[in-house]
Amino acid sequence: MEPLAERMRPHTLDEYVGQSHLVGKGAVLRNMIDAGRISSFILWGPPGVGKTTLAQIIANKLETPFYTLSAVTSGVKDVRDVIERAKSGRFFNSASPILFIDEIHRFSKSQQDSLLGAVEKGIVTLIGATTENPSFEVIRPLLSRCQVYVLKSLEKEELQALIQHAITHDVYLKEKNITLTETEALMHFSGGDARKLLNILELIIEAVGEGQIEITNKAVEERLQQNPLAYDKDGEMHYDIISAFIKSIRGSDPDATLYWMARMIEGGEDPQFIARRLVISAAEDIGLANPNALLLANAAFDTVMKIGWPEARIALAEAAVYLAVSPKSNSAYLGIDAALAEVKQSGNQPVPLHLRNAPTKLMASLGYNDGYKYPHDFPAHFTEQQYLPDELKEKRFWHAQHSPQEERHYQWMVQCWGKRFKK
Repeated sequence: MEPLAERMRPHTLDEYVGQSHLVGKGAVLRNMIDAGRISSFILWGPPGVGKTTLAQIIANKLETPFYTLSAVTSGVKDVRDVIERAKSGRFFNSASPILFIDEIHRFSKSQQDSLLGAVEKGIVTLIGATTENPSFEVIRPLLSRCQVYVLKSLEKEELQALIQHAITHDVYLKEKNITLTETEALMHFSGGDARKLLNILELIIEAVGEGQIEITNKAVEERLQQNPLAYDKDGEMHYDIISAFIKSIRGSDPDATLYWMARMIEGGEDPQFIARRLVISAAEDIGLANPNALLLANAAFDTVMKIGWPEARIALAEAAVYLAVSPKSNSAYLGIDAALAEVKQSGNQPVPLHLRNAPTKLMASLGYNDGYKYPHDFPAHFTEQQYLPDELKEKRFWHAQHSPQEERHYQWMVQCWGKRFKK
């Protein structure tokens, strides 16, 4: 007997659940399909949201040959064989055969190169499916020939409708006495993955066997002794969650900061990775507004190295909350980038003579170090003199961002340099 997920696979767009932004009435893919002509595209989205199903529905709707390759098991020879079959099987003025490649991000560069000619000449219409960002995983020439459509995780209402439909319409389940009492655990463990949801539902029903079958949160949790969190340390969600974590710190939201950190911890993230990101954030986002943030982030990193899980979570949380509630400044970050841009543009400007070291008599006779004023010999340990190259002497790279801490630095610079820092 086929698995429930396969038995419930929709065959038409009207049966298809979710992705209304692509296949709903008037949506871009729906219009192309209804018109009977589609161009090559890549479906990018998390597992179990209907990428393969959508490709099969399109092929059925257009009544065109449909070839499938898996990037896990297929090589360049398999690609060329399919292209040759597509060439020989195509009739004049008919729609191009569809070549569906699952997990296209796993194709090597040579495998992707082998597709270019066939896609460009219209020998096949390529539909690729990927869980990874195609910008990083698909070669540029192939990506330029394909539109990318983003599929979303299914919403709670869509998943609940899917469960109800399975219970009432599946040829086997509709004969059973099933009561759907609670769905929160099903939603939690499936993580927006329709295939996973139906697999869990089938597992629970098979475990109970005959008689009255009641689906409850407790029943689901007892059967599934695993971590339900969808977190792939090598995948797209890894980068999405660390991005949300850093942006929550930058946005001064300690609650969101702790939530995204908890997601990483529960997902099995390396504590050193989290600690490194805290050090970067302290330098990039808090900066001169609170220099102690960098000290605390480094201390947290050292603590993680010494004690590991689970106690390391406390040090990481302390540092993360401190960074989140600290005032923010990226003036040093912007300053160094501005200076780097100037160096690339103006090249190697000569060091002013009075700033050069003069360890030999020859250097001294050439004027090295001549006229240099030692700041500590002057009141307040400052005296005005030129430190930038002649051609850049009026340039400014650091601009204070007036947090309370940085305001003090700024006022001291105004006191020292006057007009230069008032610009």
